[in-house]
Amino acid sequence: MHSEICILVIIAFYISSPSPEVCTLRNDILFCFCGKLSMSLTRNTSATSHSAKMKKDESFLGRLGGTLARKKKAKEVSDLHEEGKNAINAPMLPTGTGIHPEDTLLEENAERIMLDPTSRENLKFKDLLKVLIDWINSELEEDRIIVKDLEEDCYDGQVLQKLFEKLSGRKLNVAEVTQSEIGQKQKLQTVLEAVNDLLRPHGWSIEWSVDSIHSKNLVAIVYLLVALAMHFQAPIRLPEHVSVQVVVVKQKREGILQTAVVTKELTSTTEDAFDTLLDHAPDKLNVVKTSLITFVNKHLNKLNLEVTELESQFADGVYLILLMGLLEDYFVPLYNFFLTPESFEQKVHNVAFAFELMQDGGLRKPKARPEDVVNLNLKSTLRVLYNLFTNYKNSE
Repeated sequence: MHSEICILVIIAFYISSPSPEVCTLRNDILFCFCGKLSMSLTRNTSATSHSAKMKKDESFLGRLGGTLARKKKAKEVSDLHEEGKNAINAPMLPTGTGIHPEDTLLEENAERIMLDPTSRENLKFKDLLKVLIDWINSELEEDRIIVKDLEEDCYDGQVLQKLFEKLSGRKLNVAEVTQSEIGQKQKLQTVLEAVNDLLRPHGWSIEWSVDSIHSKNLVAIVYLLVALAMHFQAPIRLPEHVSVQVVVVKQKREGILQTAVVTKELTSTTEDAFDTLLDHAPDKLNVVKTSLITFVNKHLNKLNLEVTELESQFADGVYLILLMGLLEDYFVPLYNFFLTPESFEQKVHNVAFAFELMQDGGLRKPKARPEDVVNLNLKSTLRVLYNLFTNYKNSE
């Protein structure tokens, strides 16, 4: 800056001088000064532009940083709100249910029913699941469908469709295979409409829906299967008085949950004529037993065999197998069963084999379980023998 002032003073001096030499020198100095001035202006302009750009960049980064900071703060507030809501809801969940607060995030007035984990371990409930699974696999054996888990295998509607078609003899107009959620729910809608139209006129309470089945609600699935089994008189013995605890969660206003533990009765008594006979008319029981003993001895006497005690002498399955051969007039190869069974498993094998022979003869599969007959359950043995008596009482 000082050098520029000095140059201006010198210029002023030479401008006032008329000498030719001075004029030449003056022109050179003016040329140099103008060049330097131009370079100075260029540098100043460049510096100003660079400074403005830096300020602009700083302003943009500042705004970006502020936006990110605000978003982060909003997320922290949202997370804090969610954490607070869970903290409020968590104490409201019944203790020991094993249900996490995040599982209860529902829309307002929405409701969800969840099986209490302790009920899942109930032995009678497990027995019911096994009976239902074995029944489904037996019914769908020709379709080569094997069910291992009711929740995982029934939720998409495929198994339920095949089961209903087999039981009712009615073909449903649905796609055979559906992978999408929409397709699965459409299939379920068609299947459940057919089931409900069949069951509702008979007084069945509809305890299932498309959403509950598709969301793998085990209680709803079991309700449906039990209703089908009982309506179609499935040849199975359902465990009696099976109840489970379920947690009902309902979303109220402002995110507050309303919960309740409810007992659901899945099966009641399956009392039939033999139950009534044993419990209320024991005097008539002896008449029935005498009639059945007369019937079986009429045929077993051909092999020089005689029965005096129904529950004990049919418990190992041998007499049942021989009786079926006599009634159907064929010889049962001895390698197909245990002639002198010793273990519980061998006896169960014999009784189950006798049941197969009955089905081959056109009879419905007995409602009694082979294990019940082996365990000397009188009602189960009477059911099996009465079924034979009804179908073969006129046989010679």
